Amino acid sequence: MTVAWLFPGQGTQTVGMGQALFDASPAARAVFERADRALGWPLSRLCFQGPESELTLTANTQPAIVTVSIATLAAIREALPALPPPAFAAGHSLGEYSALVAAGALSLEDAVRLVHVRGKAMQDAVPEGEGAMAALMGGDAAAVAALCRDAAADGSVAPANFNAPGQVVIAGTKAAVERAAALAAERKLKAIPLKVSAPFHCTLMAPAAERMQGELSAIAFSPLSFPVISNVDAQPNADPARVAALLVRQIDGAVRWQQSIELMAAQGVERALEIGPGKVLAGLVKRIDKRIAVHSVSDPEGARQVAAFLGA
Repeated sequence: MTVAWLFPGQGTQTVGMGQALFDASPAARAVFERADRALGWPLSRLCFQGPESELTLTANTQPAIVTVSIATLAAIREALPALPPPAFAAGHSLGEYSALVAAGALSLEDAVRLVHVRGKAMQDAVPEGEGAMAALMGGDAAAVAALCRDAAADGSVAPANFNAPGQVVIAGTKAAVERAAALAAERKLKAIPLKVSAPFHCTLMAPAAERMQGELSAIAFSPLSFPVISNVDAQPNADPARVAALLVRQIDGAVRWQQSIELMAAQGVERALEIGPGKVLAGLVKRIDKRIAVHSVSDPEGARQVAAFLGA
């Protein structure tokens, strides 16, 4: 059986996430303690108790989701010590950092420090209220690209997330995204404004990409124990020398999630573990290719069910 591991991105956070893992799994608890020490402040308490207003700040959300995801993986490995490595791993945007930690390319400590800075850099790249994002439902990639070109007279707007067939997120200046939404209605597409603090994965994130290039260049990435599919080109990478450049390009480039899952399906992936908070990725995979069965793990019970799901 060919298996993949999937790691969620921003938007899956909830107050209380990881608490059950911390209480039930010594391995998961150790992950939270390591993250707290690396950051120098109690990230675990923020995950467990909130307040939500603090947890949803991008600079806090990003290390919180990475930590919960890696704590979840630690609980799975604790429950199933003979857990085989996946054929591939992939993470949605921020989740690519979790995938790299899982593959051994990046330490948890470096990952949480990096994504804390990444969150700040992405937030600082565009003044609040000047950017926007919207999910376009019902159009293919070509239709969305044409829509963005037609709306660009009012500013910058481009596809940011190719999530699933008929679901593409766009990002850009507020005026251009609003213009795109108006055009979408005329073209029988549905546009849903997203509650985000900045327009991620578009050219407006160039200052954040530049800042992260300096941060990532200081990291020595280790060999990967399995390939991680990069968001920016939807191709598996097992070369540690390429990781930093791919992560930099990811910040102002589109997330090619649909193409990443399609590649997995073409490579024979039959089952996938969604490792971390929420079940967003399971929903997307179902829309992309129903042949891949997904088991979402975010608590001790989910970790205990992995062996049966994998037939181990």
